Formats: sequence, structure tokens, C-alpha cells
Amino acid sequence: MFAIYAAHSSMDDPLSALRIGDQPEPIIPKGFVRVRVTHASLNRHDLFTLRGITAHAEPIKFPMILGNDGAGTLDDGTPIVIYPVLGGEFWRGDETCDPDWHIFSEKVAGTFADYVVMPARNAIPLPPGISAADASVLGTAWLTAYRALFTKSNLRPGQRLLVQGASGGMSTALIQLGRAAGFEVWATSRNAKGKALAMKLGAHQVFDANEPLPQKVDAVVDSIGAASLTHSIVSTVRGGTVVITGVTTGMNVNIALLPVLSGQVNLRGSIMGTRDDMENMIHFLVHQGLKPEVGQILPMEQAASAFRNMWNGETHGKTLFTR
Repeated sequence: MFAIYAAHSSMDDPLSALRIGDQPEPIIPKGFVRVRVTHASLNRHDLFTLRGITAHAEPIKFPMILGNDGAGTLDDGTPIVIYPVLGGEFWRGDETCDPDWHIFSEKVAGTFADYVVMPARNAIPLPPGISAADASVLGTAWLTAYRALFTKSNLRPGQRLLVQGASGGMSTALIQLGRAAGFEVWATSRNAKGKALAMKLGAHQVFDANEPLPQKVDAVVDSIGAASLTHSIVSTVRGGTVVITGVTTGMNVNIALLPVLSGQVNLRGSIMGTRDDMENMIHFLVHQGLKPEVGQILPMEQAASAFRNMWNGETHGKTLFTR
């Protein structure tokens, strides 16, 4: 079958590991379902896979089909959206706390292919009011943004949110969700194009990256990491919260601890979300009439250019692949 996959890992030149071609069709274990993929979306995690980066003890086994998110149809024609978090057979409760949790393209083949197989619970029936195309971008960036805002940030309507970054898939999701939830949304961007996009999506104010803010904010969601974390901490009110959702500029950081201690700043990590989170998020989008910001739509056969844009930091909104 057709697939986009990592042939091996390459830390410094991940695009050299990218392949577009044929891979074996998946076997369907008992209790699993097969999905014919019609739409799938690109995430920075796909670059991590190409680089061989994983949060798990066991290394990625190559070749590995890429892709975390998607939508399509079951063999009986039922339209579904894919919930991307998998885990242990007997775990019950918050899926993100399962010691065996993982997502597609880490231990099992991903969604950038004609077919992907998964446990039946990972195939969520597509509700009325949202298209397969829009649903296919929700599983990673949007799900992480939703959980960061509504479970981790402690924000209430009317309070001030800072989104570090303005144009990536998670940042655009945070701006759209935050505005719809009644927060005062501020954002940062490195360039005029990102600032314009943030304002279009509903940000109340936009600032340069690491620019001192006119007032402190009640919570920050930071998917950038090393380049912005100090700014996030000093921009937060006493007792406020910084939610860390990504490490796009590096995984190791030196920070001054005194502002954290004296300001009683809550540093919280957040990753992905539960199946309930995803269903609640989809219903929230339908109820609010939100449409995810999609920057580019390409057939899977032309995916290489989209990977290159993401590696070069040139993406705006989500990149959507069709099949």
C-alpha cells in the first residue's frame, strides 16, 4: 500500500530519512479495526520520528510509517476520526498517565498510508457538524491545546492567556480555543506574518518574541521551550501557571529559579489528552462553530515539501494531507 515513512533515523538531517512509496498492508489483530485514511495532518512529532527521538525507553523500529492524526472510514463505511493515544490493554483512567502510553508512529505504524489499524476505541464516530478534513487535524496539536487550556491552565473566562508563538498548529489552536472560551488572548510571534495570522484568529494583542509585556498574564501555554521559557515565567502573575506543551527550540534549558519560587509560579507539563477530552473538544468546536486553521492542503504524494517547510519553521496553521 502507499505510505509516507521513515526509512531510518537522522538526527541532523531528518529529511534524508523520509520516504514516499510502498509498505506492507497491516494485519488486523483481534479487537482492532482497519481505517481507510482519507485525511491526515502533519505534526512536529513526525520530525521527531525522522530524527529517532522518542519519550519511550525502547527505540523506534524502522521503517516506520509516519503520522499521528487522521480521519477516514471503517470497512463498513462508517466515518471516523482517529484518537491518537494508545496504551496498555488493562489500563483504565487517564490515558496520558498510562505507563505504556504511546501514539501512532512510535511503536505502531502511523496514519500516513492507505490503511491504519487500531483498537476499536481509537476510532471515534464522526459526529454531525464537522468534516473529516477538519477532524483530521485535531488529534495531536488541538488535543494538546485543549487539555492545556481546560485541564491544566486554571484559567477562568475573562482572565489573560499568553500563547507563546502564533502560527504553528498548536499555537493557532490555542488562540482559537482561548478566544472561544472567553479568555483575553495575547500571543507572541517572530514576524509580521505570524502576528497578522494571530490577530485574524482572535488574539487581542500580539507581541514580538520575548518582548516585555505591558501587564502580566494569568497563564502561559508554551510549546516553544528553551527559547521562551524564561519569558513565560517572568510574564506570569504571582500564583499563575505556565503550561509546557512542546520543546521546538530544545529540550534542555537553564532557568532562574528565584522568580518561580518568589512568584509561586506553577510549572505544569501537558501532553495530548484523554479520549473524553477529544470527544468534548469536537463537540466544543461544533457548538462554537470553530473551524481549525489549515495553512496548506496537499495530496500525500506531495508531502515532502510540507516536511521541508516544517523543518525550516515556515508552517502557518495545520498542514493537511489528502488521500
